[in-house]
Amino acid sequence: MAFFFKAAVSKGRPTSPVEIVKLIKESLLALDTKTVAKALEDVEKNISFLRQTLVGDRETEPNQELIMQIAIEICKEDVLSLFVHKLPSLGWEARKDLVNCWCVLLWQKVGTNHCCVQYLENHVELLDFLVVCYNNIEIALNCGNMLRECIKHESLAKYILESASFELFFKYAELPNFDIASDALSTFKDLLTKHEMVVSEFLSSHYEQFFELYAKLVTSTNYLTRRQSVKFLSEFLLEPPNSHIMKRYILEVRYLKPVMALLKDSSKNIKICAFHIFKVFVANPNKSQDIIAVLVENHEELLELIHNLPMTRGEDEQLEEEIDLIVKEIERLSRGANVRQ
Repeated sequence: MAFFFKAAVSKGRPTSPVEIVKLIKESLLALDTKTVAKALEDVEKNISFLRQTLVGDRETEPNQELIMQIAIEICKEDVLSLFVHKLPSLGWEARKDLVNCWCVLLWQKVGTNHCCVQYLENHVELLDFLVVCYNNIEIALNCGNMLRECIKHESLAKYILESASFELFFKYAELPNFDIASDALSTFKDLLTKHEMVVSEFLSSHYEQFFELYAKLVTSTNYLTRRQSVKFLSEFLLEPPNSHIMKRYILEVRYLKPVMALLKDSSKNIKICAFHIFKVFVANPNKSQDIIAVLVENHEELLELIHNLPMTRGEDEQLEEEIDLIVKEIERLSRGANVRQ
């Protein structure tokens, strides 16, 4: 089925989904030949044209029927796979256009199914490839954008979470390149927040492994990693869907001690975020004896650290109230221990 529109004809460009996808595929495959420079030029033109077709421009509105047929053809001809594998060979402009195309294509439906998502479900090695590409400084941010678009789809997020590739994010969070580490942490957060039930099931079955790795981020020597991971944990544990994970987490002394250490951090932001985690340990009405023992043993230092939290009086009334409650609870535990002695 051929689709014709004025902009394409006037520029002598392909006018059907089959022709559009054929040209893109041939130019991408030509990157393996000796005429790489010409192939790169052709790829850039073809992907730019595809982007214009998918999103339109000032003169042309996107044709939804055409876009759907292109998405079908791209899956049929394995061009989605070429997009991923040839990404490292492309120039900056072509990579940017390709990412735009990727984000549009993943939402194209044929019937009730997203055909490109279905393709990725059957070729999950492409998701692993995108995760590994955080190691490639040239394309890391492009792959991050592509991954976050994938993660919006529950089935793809579930695969990444449960794959061996997921553990790489704990490594990427420590990368010396600020932009790439930040991007990887953003993708990591999306994985853990976009689909509540999937994440709940994942953490229930991978609790030990996950928090053992996460504890290293919280105590990282890298300031960005430490700040971002503590902030995210302080928010994540307090989300209602994660209450069962939080209840398990706050029973363990091995996780309390690093949080107590973070109350001494030189960063104001980290101290405040650490307090929001610490308060859940202290406020827990079902504290383990080990937790109580640590709080009592360190009560003097803890009270001093809490009283000295960097905040302006009146800045946050709720925080002030929470501090007051935590102080009273620590004092109560300390008095109780003295009575028993």
